[in-house]
Amino acid sequence: MPWFYYVVRAMIGILLILLTRYQLSGRDNMPSQGPVLVVANHLNLADPPLLGFSLGRKVAFMAKEELFRSRFLSYFLRSLGAFPVYRKQTDRQAIRQAKQVLAEGAALVMFPEGKRSRDAQLQPALSGSALIAYRSRAPILPVGIIGTEKIKGVAWVLHRPQITVNIGHPFYPPSVDGKLTKDELARLTSYIMERIAELLPSEYQGNYARKEVAKYEN
Repeated sequence: MPWFYYVVRAMIGILLILLTRYQLSGRDNMPSQGPVLVVANHLNLADPPLLGFSLGRKVAFMAKEELFRSRFLSYFLRSLGAFPVYRKQTDRQAIRQAKQVLAEGAALVMFPEGKRSRDAQLQPALSGSALIAYRSRAPILPVGIIGTEKIKGVAWVLHRPQITVNIGHPFYPPSVDGKLTKDELARLTSYIMERIAELLPSEYQGNYARKEVAKYEN
């Protein structure tokens, strides 16, 4: 139901304006068409709808399988373009679906950490986003989310927390000669996370505070 997606996105925009001090930078960095793999840090359940509104085009999401166990919630999430992934194993079906989304020229959002950060700092990332980036060869768009960790309980509504979304410049995964090794996959995963870290304040950078981006620049 395409209309449902856009109605929900409009409602999210209204809530952001009314209940938060919302700030967006780098919107022009989001390609208006064609495949793109969006990677972002994850602080709150509000992050997917926040990105759905901020990115300015229809996007698909990978979401943890547990959210799809409720028939109602599963219907809601699938209507918004989400599909499940089993995080405790290599979910080949989810990987195939992610590659299909990108092959069709659509935008896919992933949270490489695989779960919400409890302390707002970047956690060690899983390799799924790097693997999909490598196999699809789609451009990667890093996004830094700041402030959604303050959305909890009820009192946050009274304080109108500052919510910031920083959209970075798209980049391509480096080429690898021959078969992708585990070490190369780990380096690509770190590289992706360091690009996200660049868009965050130092207190959010956590495990990726060190900047080692230059190793892939040449």
